[in-house]
Amino acid sequence: MAELPASRDELRDAITRARKGDWDGAHKIVQAHETDPIACWLHALLHKIEGDAENARYWYARSPRRYDGFSDDQAELDAIATVVG
Repeated sequence: MAELPASRDELRDAITRARKGDWDGAHKIVQAHETDPIACWLHALLHKIEGDAENARYWYARSPRRYDGFSDDQAELDAIATVVG
């Protein structure tokens, strides 16, 4: 069965968790949607925040953004939230 894209509610939940420092909770949500480009972007940012540049670069390659597209993690998280709506 094909994977469904992440819902806006799931992505909003992951963003909220990331903002609260719940890396594990946010990661579980985005990890369940490995073919959704926005989930991949958030997944990439989570690994970037964690300091895992190699893994972050992998997920950025699956997203619509680049690893060095933002210099500020919070600004990038805000940008993801704007896209999600």
